[in-house]
Amino acid sequence: MAKKVKNAPTQTEANVGEIFSRSEKFIETYKNLILIVVAAIILIVVAILGVRQYYFIPKEKEAQAAIFPGENYLANQQWGLALNGDSVSYSGFLGIIDDYGITKTAKLAKVYAGICYYHLNQPEEALTYLKGFSANDRVVSPLVLGLIGDCYVDLGETEKGVDFFKKAASKLNSQTLSPIYLKKAGTAYESLFDYKKAVEVYNTLKDQYPDSQEAAGIDKYIERATLQIK
Repeated sequence: MAKKVKNAPTQTEANVGEIFSRSEKFIETYKNLILIVVAAIILIVVAILGVRQYYFIPKEKEAQAAIFPGENYLANQQWGLALNGDSVSYSGFLGIIDDYGITKTAKLAKVYAGICYYHLNQPEEALTYLKGFSANDRVVSPLVLGLIGDCYVDLGETEKGVDFFKKAASKLNSQTLSPIYLKKAGTAYESLFDYKKAVEVYNTLKDQYPDSQEAAGIDKYIERATLQIK
């Protein structure tokens, strides 16, 4: 009876074996370097976690405490005090931006500073802070866009302002706030003598937000603008 011969390894098995062999040789040759790299990665991760835990988190808490008086000044429309501080214990939104620039609170302080500058009739300065703000917040971000639109209108750049009003209305998609920005866009178009676009925006307001306060009297705006179309 003939002896049973074991099957020779297939080409695939041979290739896999060669790969493993090469990997073992690579690890053996560069094991010290690999250990150094792994140790460095661990140190970096530990350092990042440590900085976050012992620096960023406490800094954020400090910033939140520091901005609180300013939010009260802002609510009371004391724009100058909110922006520049009260010379006692509150450094103002500008101070918070300088002192806590890496924090989320400092980013919010930029929005507040922009609001203050706008109400202090300094739209250029307001734009500097508002345009530097970036966030994915579904309410704050569109409101910032709307205020940027107000600044551009005040600066005589009405076309830019209209674009921001429309963006704000679209991003908010709010029965309360979107009609406000659409109405602003419509009146801005009228100031540019673009009555056709004004009518389009007013009709959008009427159709999409029929229950809003702005929609209640929008027909007279539509009629006024329509009469001006030539």
